[in-house]
Amino acid sequence: MSSATPSSSTSSPDDNLVEKWRRKFSNYAGLDVSSDERQWRKCEKWKRDLTSYSPAVVFMMKHLKQSGCPLTPDHIVCAPCHNNTNTAGSHARTGASNPEDGSIVLCQGSFADKRHMEETIVHELVHIYDQCKFRVDWQNLRHHACSEIRANALSGECRYRRELDRGHFSFSKHFQACVRRRAVLSVQANPVCPDQATAERVVNEVWESCFNDTRPFDEFY
Repeated sequence: MSSATPSSSTSSPDDNLVEKWRRKFSNYAGLDVSSDERQWRKCEKWKRDLTSYSPAVVFMMKHLKQSGCPLTPDHIVCAPCHNNTNTAGSHARTGASNPEDGSIVLCQGSFADKRHMEETIVHELVHIYDQCKFRVDWQNLRHHACSEIRANALSGECRYRRELDRGHFSFSKHFQACVRRRAVLSVQANPVCPDQATAERVVNEVWESCFNDTRPFDEFY
């Protein structure tokens, strides 16, 4: 008399245990969540690391507190910025701030690496610092241009390597050219700015005093 052979469709206890752990690991690793959810988790982790350990971010947050405008990591949020692609004559947004309430939005999924996020956070913190210290009128293009010059110069966004990544190459004065170009693009995007020529003019008008103003840093970061 022969013994019965289990059918191939029957699951063993070991098979069920393997499947249980596969689902648990997949969820832990983010394999069963949406792309936006995975990007958000990564963005939040980097943000927590930077607000705790980045010398530049911690320095800016300390000086905001000393200036009477305390800002905590809870004021910095990660969110999807859909349709956030480069267009002719502009650059993709990686973050934005509301200097009035001290909040910052980071465009999750838009960062090449953690240093890229660090640069974005410092850029937006400079805007909030300027609002706190100098009461910037963001509809005044000269005010806006000055804060953009400072934010681009002090954030590290115009490091030589970052410019190479963007496809901009120059042997001399690449730093100033980067700061000027990015300031013009930001001012041009201001709804009260009529055209690129106006943006270039106001950036030139405030360039010398604002480029040389490194507060609260002693020098360019």
